[in-house]
Amino acid sequence: MFDAHQVIVAPIVTEKSSGLRSRSVYVFRVLKEATKTQIMEAVKKCFGVTAQSVNTTKVRGKTRQLGRSIGRTSGWKKAYVMLKKGQKIKELEAGA
Repeated sequence: MFDAHQVIVAPIVTEKSSGLRSRSVYVFRVLKEATKTQIMEAVKKCFGVTAQSVNTTKVRGKTRQLGRSIGRTSGWKKAYVMLKKGQKIKELEAGA
């Protein structure tokens, strides 16, 4: 349904996600409609590693105000991908 490069929008690089890398857990921003199996396949195609498990969370949008106008940021989906033991994503390790 989706191309592998469309499913994974961007890696999330924060202090918390950097700490999780020591346990082979990588955090990605993914499409809202993507399922766990689609995320696993996308990680395998894009980075050449095998995912052991995937946990997802929905991040709700926040209300923002600029002057008199009140708006809302869009919600998105976050995926915690645990790789099999001994595997790493070299492209993301180089940036750390």
